Amino acid sequence: MTDATRDDAVVPWPISVPQSELDDLHARIDRTRWPEAEPVPGGWVQGAPLAKVRELVDYWRHAYDWRRCEAMLNAFGSFRTAIDGLGFHVIHARSPVADAKPMLITHGWPGSVVEFARIIGPLTDPAAHGGDPKDAFHVVAPSLPGYGFSDKPTETGWGVERIAKAWEELMRRLGYTAWVAQGGDWGAAVTTQLGHIRAQGLEAIHLNMPSFVPERDDPNPGPAETRALERNRAHRHEHTGYSRIQSTKPQTLGYALVDSPVGQAAWIYEKMHAWTDNDGDPESVVSKDEMLDNIMMYWLPGAGGSSARLYWESFRRRPPQVDIPAMATVFPREIVPAPRSWCEKVYTDIRRWTEVEKGGHFAAFEQPEIFVREVRDAFRPFR
Repeated sequence: MTDATRDDAVVPWPISVPQSELDDLHARIDRTRWPEAEPVPGGWVQGAPLAKVRELVDYWRHAYDWRRCEAMLNAFGSFRTAIDGLGFHVIHARSPVADAKPMLITHGWPGSVVEFARIIGPLTDPAAHGGDPKDAFHVVAPSLPGYGFSDKPTETGWGVERIAKAWEELMRRLGYTAWVAQGGDWGAAVTTQLGHIRAQGLEAIHLNMPSFVPERDDPNPGPAETRALERNRAHRHEHTGYSRIQSTKPQTLGYALVDSPVGQAAWIYEKMHAWTDNDGDPESVVSKDEMLDNIMMYWLPGAGGSSARLYWESFRRRPPQVDIPAMATVFPREIVPAPRSWCEKVYTDIRRWTEVEKGGHFAAFEQPEIFVREVRDAFRPFR
């Protein structure tokens, strides 16, 4: 790693949240002014149901342990560095295998580096998890600007393009000269941009939410295209309220999310229901502890507004062309499962395309075994 005495150093940064912040969280929960229950049958039709939110928040208040999550993140390797005037929090989990492949992995919204908790071990130390040491990775997982424990931008301009340049610099600082990148959601957009600019040292990318432009006027759509058109139509009509607010008025939204822990929790919890491959109950695929670990990455740093600003910066951008090797895994309950025919117009050198049996938008969170298998298989030719 970079010499810690230099200004551009990547330095250890153990997470240590003051107890006063946890006490304040509990006090705010205790003072919650709850809305009335939803007046329509159907559970989640109008959003997160009162009974489900109260159940989650009761667990948060009386049973959840942030110190467990804090210790887990610190054990992976918690670091900070400043790039282009902004401080970034980075999980840097080095493999015990000296010649492991460096992999940059980027989260999205409403996710965080917590999404990767169950995959870091198998990726960095395959032998300890029944795998082949030849498949080992050094994992680099930064928090996006305005997310988690990364700094909040105080100026406009921190969109996908600038983040990609920062990630390129991060990998250079860590001394990685040949590496691969992975991403979903905003992480997929950043990873796509890294491929577009041919970031120094980047050899290939893998995406679990590849970018595409919906072809709504396709005269002869096949099964994959028809499915994507139907899911895109349903998403636009029923589930895009969050993105319209975040891409137009993130500051206004921030007042509510930063002040109310229950508001922040419900804002994320509803998406954990809508976007996971579950049986009607999001806890069937992501536990309460895991869900609250992720929610805490928004609550503790007050990131409700700052995270939303990435939508204001980059939501309407079109995906750029990528000519380096690209691989993709399509999970069946992705928001809009990507058709290969549409993605080929963005990624000109698709080396591997798989559609797996289960999982949704939060792939690493929901199906860590499948996710690890897909990443290993995708990047094996680049070792």
